[in-house]
Amino acid sequence: MTRRKVLITGASGLIGGLTIKHLGDKYEFSGLSRRPVAGIPHLSADITDAAAIKPAFAGIHTVLHLAAANGADQWLAWAPTMAITIQGTLNVYEAAREAGVQRVVFISSGSCQIAWEWDSNHPYGKLANGPDDEIPAAWPMVDLNWPVRPDSPYSVGKLFGENLGRYYFDKYGISTIAIRLGAVNKENRPLVRRLYPGYLSQSDCVQLIDKCLGAPESLKYEIVNAISENKYRWRSTDRTKEIFGWRPTGNSDAFPLERPNELSSDSRLISNRPSPRR
Repeated sequence: MTRRKVLITGASGLIGGLTIKHLGDKYEFSGLSRRPVAGIPHLSADITDAAAIKPAFAGIHTVLHLAAANGADQWLAWAPTMAITIQGTLNVYEAAREAGVQRVVFISSGSCQIAWEWDSNHPYGKLANGPDDEIPAAWPMVDLNWPVRPDSPYSVGKLFGENLGRYYFDKYGISTIAIRLGAVNKENRPLVRRLYPGYLSQSDCVQLIDKCLGAPESLKYEIVNAISENKYRWRSTDRTKEIFGWRPTGNSDAFPLERPNELSSDSRLISNRPSPRR
């Protein structure tokens, strides 16, 4: 049986590496990133260079688009967001269109709705930051019908990508599945309290990427959430489970809290971001 040809942008990052390691026997992977990746065909180029990236798309069925501006403080800055997350994603879709790519699996972010935590009329900020004695027994789950509430330039750029995918499907027929990814890290555990609601285990992440890469051609455009089965989770994953049969097994509550809730000078802005662009 011929394996589906999948190009991974940002292939040298954490999620790219996990995908190649665990799914390399199911798909014929190639990579596009600034740094080389051993073991798969690879083009070293920057997605901000529209002409340089085009050769990577020849003969590709599906693109797994991971590359974005999110290293160090880039996710808080507009300039790299505009150049990489926005213009770079447009370059990817244009190259995909010209090469006849059938689908883009776009790695978006849970941070597209994370600013619901800033709204004092809802309990989501307390779920992330405490105090514990003010957390209610139950709360409404935020689903994909709720308004977006981005928390940073990074998440605004991800929303651009989601809408770009909608446009490229409607106009050019390129299927897009956008995954609003939870908090995945190399330690494979939440390191601070405010990531406990949105933690996504590496295995749950890879399981969903696999289901999106192998999804039937009849699936045309979807946005789904990806979060493990955490006690304080407040974004719904029902749609993800319904469409893909995704069954997450991770749970942030398996990990005791080891460090105080400090990850940035402004804890409101700490969102569910993948590892830096590679």
